[in-house]
Amino acid sequence: MATKNETTGKKAAAAASKVLRDPKSSAAAKSAAGSALTQVAPKKPSGGKK
Repeated sequence: MATKNETTGKKAAAAASKVLRDPKSSAAAKSAAGSALTQVAPKKPSGGKK
């Protein structure tokens, strides 16, 4: 089974976030935006010393 390593770019993620926060956005738009945000690369841990 192949895996996809595709991620959403920062601009697309910001636009998707804006759609999700807009109460006037349609259900289809919110579904697409949510799908895009699930493909955002996870943040790397800071690894700072305490």
